[in-house]
Amino acid sequence: MAENSPPGSPQPDAARNDWAKVAVWTVIALFLTTNVFIFLKSCRETPGKVMDHAGQLIEKGGKALADVASAFHQGRVTIEFVSYASSIHPTHHLQFATLKQREIFTRKDEASTAFGYVPLPEVIVEARAPVEFTYYLDFNARWQFVLQDGAVQVFAPAIRFNTPAVDASEIKYEIRKDSAFRSSAAALEGLKQSITILAKDRARENISLVRETGRRQTAEFVEKWLMNSFSDGKKYPVKVFFADEKLPGGVRLDDAAPLR
Repeated sequence: MAENSPPGSPQPDAARNDWAKVAVWTVIALFLTTNVFIFLKSCRETPGKVMDHAGQLIEKGGKALADVASAFHQGRVTIEFVSYASSIHPTHHLQFATLKQREIFTRKDEASTAFGYVPLPEVIVEARAPVEFTYYLDFNARWQFVLQDGAVQVFAPAIRFNTPAVDASEIKYEIRKDSAFRSSAAALEGLKQSITILAKDRARENISLVRETGRRQTAEFVEKWLMNSFSDGKKYPVKVFFADEKLPGGVRLDDAAPLR
């Protein structure tokens, strides 16, 4: 019993409290010691791990940024270009020019003779309308690249165009030459039915107007691809030729090269 304990001797409850305090502080000290050890070990090993990881990234980056000559030697230039181009332009088209012009479409209706020998006068009708022509290159068509004389020569497909957009609300029809022997109404109807075909013919004629714009835009696009894809891509100038143009001297293309 606590009442019979000699004066000055530790009480049982106090002894239990002292033992609990010692146990708690022992656990805390062990916890702190363990964590300090782990922290110091981590500090000692982390720089090495970071450097090793950085080295791996640099190595991977070096592989991704191979030089242009190696890419040509491995024969993977065209494949990488089409992959890059398709990611930038999901439509697989490099649209480089849009012409907006007011076009004049003319149709002549004539018959050679009447009664087998009498010439009949012609009827001439005309249509004027705003037309939008859009020109592009197809990434799924044939592209070839040649590294020659320190320059990347690009042999792009032929320039193509979308169906011309004729503003039907602005079309103005006019009879330029009438005839009492011919039906001008029939000539006008024939012109209306042929507007789309005539607009496509005009788009084809206008390719000469956008050719140099297309050459410049394509060269800039390829130069950007070279810079983004190869460590030394910036130092290579780009020359662009289209499929309907004469090849430069000394260049031979591989007819068996893939279309993409």
